[in-house]
Amino acid sequence: MDFRISEEQQMLLDSINKFAERENFKELAVKIDRENHFPEEELLPKYAALGLYGMTISPEYGGGGQPALTAVLAVEELAKYSIALGAAVFENNLGPCRILETYGTEEQKKRILPGVCEGKYCLSIGMTEPGGGSDLAALSTKGVDKGDHFLLNGNKCFISGGGSSSHFLVFCRLSEDKGFRSIGAVIVEKGMAGFSHGPQEDFLGWRGVPSAELIFEDVKVPKENVVIEAGGFAKLLGGFALERLGNSACSVGTAEGAFREAMEYTTVREAFKKQICEFQAMQFSIVEMKMQIDAARMLLYRAASGAGMAFPNPFEAAMAKCYCNAMAVEVTNKALQIFGGYGYSKEFPVERYLRDARGCGIAGGTQEMLKLTQARFLYGRMFDQRGSKPEGK
Repeated sequence: MDFRISEEQQMLLDSINKFAERENFKELAVKIDRENHFPEEELLPKYAALGLYGMTISPEYGGGGQPALTAVLAVEELAKYSIALGAAVFENNLGPCRILETYGTEEQKKRILPGVCEGKYCLSIGMTEPGGGSDLAALSTKGVDKGDHFLLNGNKCFISGGGSSSHFLVFCRLSEDKGFRSIGAVIVEKGMAGFSHGPQEDFLGWRGVPSAELIFEDVKVPKENVVIEAGGFAKLLGGFALERLGNSACSVGTAEGAFREAMEYTTVREAFKKQICEFQAMQFSIVEMKMQIDAARMLLYRAASGAGMAFPNPFEAAMAKCYCNAMAVEVTNKALQIFGGYGYSKEFPVERYLRDARGCGIAGGTQEMLKLTQARFLYGRMFDQRGSKPEGK
């Protein structure tokens, strides 16, 4: 296996870092976290000019035609400064836009994808509901067939991009069949009658990443906005596996950012008249953090490399996200411990990294659900987690 990144990918990372230095991302990350606001109008056009949008989309629709790994590298590099700065690129490269390009109609792709690549549009995924997050078979948002359109009713919660994105790929029931057989996906556009959103969420971390409830009240969704028909749930999960790589990249970037802060701190902080990096215990902590980050990075890059221009292996994506999420919490917690009392202060960035790392393990599938996914692949069979009673009981 060749673990080297290409010359083109290295050039992209160099341009991101020069851009981050020019825009003073370190200070901007603090401002975004404090105000819980991402400067879209100011920053998104600059992201687009750097070619950070639609990297994985075909050039036919204005994209870069790059493999998933390139987008993962970009998201990771930006997340070293802030989750919010990475998430803005994550959404338009690793997730619903790839589902749309793979399964959408030609009309849908030509109508939406060029705008995504230009940074004018953002397509977010609408999956989680108040009563159906991990249990996707329990989704209740429903589109009733009215001939030339579906009448959509329901609610989605904790939706990244809520109140901000221009388009949403909404998972919903499109037939009367039970379980997964009725689930499909439609595009709901900002401004549609009956479509609204709740107030912006105020989370512990991920501050500056737009998130809000989506509310559908008799929304008329034209049939030409159907991306996945009822019964195509497996196609949706393939795209969601790709989105999990974006989350994993945010975890790795967050951990790397905290690690760099901690390593620098050990060379300037003194105790007992010498730099604390000279103490064996501190050296062990730093080395352990680096090993954890690199191990997680290898799992992520394996899954991304396997995806190429398509979708990753669901097992590899679940393993990568599960490990990357846990690693990020451990590494950022160690970084805070290295800083001691200063790490607990908002005057230093490590407490923000820890708060952001904790959110990665909730968004896009909890670690518990990811372990169940991995178990299903390892055993080669489905397990009923609903606690159904055997017949006759």
